[in-house]
Amino acid sequence: MSEKDNSKKEGVFKKILDKVEIVGNKLPQPVTLFAILMGVVLLLSWIFGGVSVLRPGTGADTGVPADFIVVENLLTKEGIQRIFTSMVNVFATFPPLGLVLVVMLGIGVAEHTGMIAVALRLFVSKIPKYLITFSIVVAGMISSVAADAGYVVLIPMGAALFMGMGRHPLAGIAAAFAGVSGGFGANFLPTGLDPMIAAFTEPAANIIDPTYTVNPLSNWYLMAASVPLVGIAGTWVTEKIVVPRLGEYRPEGEMLSEENSNNVTAQEKKALKWSFLAVLVVLILVAISIVPSEGLLRGDIDPNTGSNSFRPFYDSLVPIMFIIFFVAGLVYGIVSKTIKNDKDVSDMTAKSMSTMGLYIVIAFVAAQFVAYFNWSNLGSVLAVKGSDGLNAIGFTGIPLLVAFILIASLVNLIMGSASAKWALLAPIFVPMLMLMGYSPEVTQAAYRIGDSYSNILTPLLPYFPLVIVFAQKYDKTAGIGTLISMMLPYAIAFMVARIPMFIIWIWLGIPLGIEGPIYYEEARPTAVETSAVSCCETALPENTLVVENFSPTAQ
Repeated sequence: MSEKDNSKKEGVFKKILDKVEIVGNKLPQPVTLFAILMGVVLLLSWIFGGVSVLRPGTGADTGVPADFIVVENLLTKEGIQRIFTSMVNVFATFPPLGLVLVVMLGIGVAEHTGMIAVALRLFVSKIPKYLITFSIVVAGMISSVAADAGYVVLIPMGAALFMGMGRHPLAGIAAAFAGVSGGFGANFLPTGLDPMIAAFTEPAANIIDPTYTVNPLSNWYLMAASVPLVGIAGTWVTEKIVVPRLGEYRPEGEMLSEENSNNVTAQEKKALKWSFLAVLVVLILVAISIVPSEGLLRGDIDPNTGSNSFRPFYDSLVPIMFIIFFVAGLVYGIVSKTIKNDKDVSDMTAKSMSTMGLYIVIAFVAAQFVAYFNWSNLGSVLAVKGSDGLNAIGFTGIPLLVAFILIASLVNLIMGSASAKWALLAPIFVPMLMLMGYSPEVTQAAYRIGDSYSNILTPLLPYFPLVIVFAQKYDKTAGIGTLISMMLPYAIAFMVARIPMFIIWIWLGIPLGIEGPIYYEEARPTAVETSAVSCCETALPENTLVVENFSPTAQ
């Protein structure tokens, strides 16, 4: 192929990226978007109020009395009263809000003492040079246990490591960014994302099956197995595409004398060892509470297994994560002298909370939207009609799951928050795929794949401007186009790697995680299960499906 043809193709590709940037910049912010969606739901509930569908699992063919799902008009006197009287409670009980804030309290201490940064530096520095690219990508994925710490710590570290090895630092930025953001959700370890996503999946599943519960670790096996695959794909793209394209790096004068900031001091190593020892003690205590059948975090006898339920332990994962990070950070801070008194600890947790302001605002409007959507029953009706329509055209099974992954990745380009997107998509797609025989855990896993690889392509990602700033340290002309052109090959590679892996996993019937089945076996509802009581005691038509208390424990 001639150089002229290559230039022409590059020109077309640049135009496409420019269009994506223009459209993305014109979209409203997530807060505004959810506010608009609230209005849309209210309007649709008024237009379609009274529309009904037969609830799956009921009717003449099932032997269960017919039960109809009815769209509720929220713009009636009763509906408006419900909106205003429930507004505060809806926000206060919004599951992702509490989950994220509690975990961030612990992470705040671990982050601001320097423990997380030192642990990441030590991890990367101990790896042989021939594995450094793979290690940076994998470290990026593992860094998600500390929320957004990977963006702030690992990405500039990747640049410094590559430059120290005589390679182009932008390639190091690309590899780290690919792991932190493009491999988001893939991790050997459980993270705060697991219970947060499950908190949306379970109520969405309850639309079809009020007794269904979703284990926070129901996707763990698949996510853990994705780590080496994404690491290999990220390494291949870095070495075969990004590094050759960037060419040789010639640093400016000030870069030549810059000291390597990746060394870990003896005091930091000592503090890290004591921190890991403290975490080990906490993990032993947790094991003692769940291994014995009468342990503190074991429940009553589970009739399905004949042993004491692990449900109390699963429901305690967020507090356990908080304790682990808090203890680790506290011990590290005391030994390293970054914590001198209790005021330092309070200040660190406060700093952590101060960074969550935008998230809290988004959570408020997202909580109202989720509540309106569930009260109206629009999601239930749409799920039933949508599944009937897809069945009618024969678009089911694996093709539908792949299509959903692609839909999630496209939505990800215009909405950065993982929880915000899932709040929007779960009430529609979880029930729809349940009616087609797929478990909520499968739909959740498909969403998590689609929500990951396109992160690195959207300027709407909150940390996208920060990555550009890191890049401009080494290349003052770097901009949005520079970053997108570097990251597009990673996005394509991760998509090509993870979607076939997901399909093979489904085909082989391997559990997705702990209590993570592939298929959903429909259970016929009883008279008790088909009724619900409003938390606000608002009178609703008889035999109406109502989703109340959008929380992980709602049954």
